[in-house]
Amino acid sequence: MIRSTLVLVSLPLCAALAQEPPPAAQELLVPVAAAESLRVTVAGAGETVVLVPGLFGSAFGYRHLLVLLPAAGYRVLVVEPLGIGGSPRPRGADYSLSAQADRIAAALEHLGEGPAVVVGHSIGVSLALRLAVDHPDRVRAVVALDGGPAEAAATPGFRRAMRYAPWIKWLGGIKRIRPKMRQDLIAASGDGSWVTDEVMDGYTAAAAADLDGTLLAFLAMADARERDRLAPRLAGIRCPVRLIVGTAPHAGGVDEAQVRLMRDRLPGFAVDSIAGAGQYLFEEQPEAVAELIGRVMEARRTALGVSQ
Repeated sequence: MIRSTLVLVSLPLCAALAQEPPPAAQELLVPVAAAESLRVTVAGAGETVVLVPGLFGSAFGYRHLLVLLPAAGYRVLVVEPLGIGGSPRPRGADYSLSAQADRIAAALEHLGEGPAVVVGHSIGVSLALRLAVDHPDRVRAVVALDGGPAEAAATPGFRRAMRYAPWIKWLGGIKRIRPKMRQDLIAASGDGSWVTDEVMDGYTAAAAADLDGTLLAFLAMADARERDRLAPRLAGIRCPVRLIVGTAPHAGGVDEAQVRLMRDRLPGFAVDSIAGAGQYLFEEQPEAVAELIGRVMEARRTALGVSQ
């Protein structure tokens, strides 16, 4: 395990995030296919940064970056994949990672966005990498927050846990599992003081609003089959990929095999670390994350010969 270099990952069981955007942001419901749409939160103006949350994320988790990045002169879009955050949870939809990446591309096309720096967290990193493989014209660079080229949305542990998902509603719903979720968030952090009651309200709001839909969507994600494996196609990604990780020891662990895979196959791969942070880098040290994203943006401007 790479303790000194890599942030450790621990996904809480059922932490879906809140539906309220920050005051300066605009919330859109963007159609991407027949009977399918994604919630997109937009803030700021300038070069575009696309934020993709992880399996249990939404715009709420990125609330600090939705302030810091626009203040630095960037246009920020948080695109929530189908079944995640405030996006709809249609039954019978394809919840594979490949389909999710295609929907993100469709949302960006609908909004008229050009190539963007795409930032993913956890499983959102796999979506960003798939976006770079299948829709390279949409991606200027990838920033990977504590994640890699996962081949499935659900880990084996997640799959085992989701077998019991229907019982969550009968055992008391979100209130029943909230203490466990809080424990997992703290365990995944270098400094868990950010996990307040108000934050827990935000992290559980979307699931609480549609518990049945959330559970069904998560079950569909666990059962989804990918049309293509990502690993064999990584060498085709020509844009830079920057992995940002924390150094604090905490529960879980990023897959070392995925890190080696990215080092071996991505031509433009590099790693930055944030001392003392855990899995939720953007919660614990949002200023440091925003600064590193800004460095990636500046590097791309320099490479393209574009002045600020």
